[in-house]
Amino acid sequence: MVRLSNTHEYEFYFGASAETKSRAAELRKNMTDEEKYLWRYLRNRQMKELKFRRQHPVDIFILDFYCHECRLAIEVDGGIHQTPDQKEWDKNRTFELNEFGITVLRFTNEVVWNHMKDVLKQIEKEIEKLLDAEKK
Repeated sequence: MVRLSNTHEYEFYFGASAETKSRAAELRKNMTDEEKYLWRYLRNRQMKELKFRRQHPVDIFILDFYCHECRLAIEVDGGIHQTPDQKEWDKNRTFELNEFGITVLRFTNEVVWNHMKDVLKQIEKEIEKLLDAEKK
């Protein structure tokens, strides 16, 4: 027999281990300045009245921001993400997250700092697209 709480736990964290959850808790205490800046606009249901979580564990990954209601992940990428190896890792990571039905939006640190209005518009547009697709 499958307990409902275990099913919900799996659906919410996609099987993330206790170690991944613990690491996510540590990352929440040590967010980058760019993550903190974007979090100001996502927290407390400010974005389309949707609940975003920060440093949310999913399987073996930790997402910078995640909205479970529309299965949207938002990643804020620093300079390390420009290296060939990291680009390949990010591409594979996005593929894996897509397999869970999670859409991934990526923004560089510079874009978050210098073009926040554009970032927020792009997030809103993606949310609308995801919610419209869900209705169909």
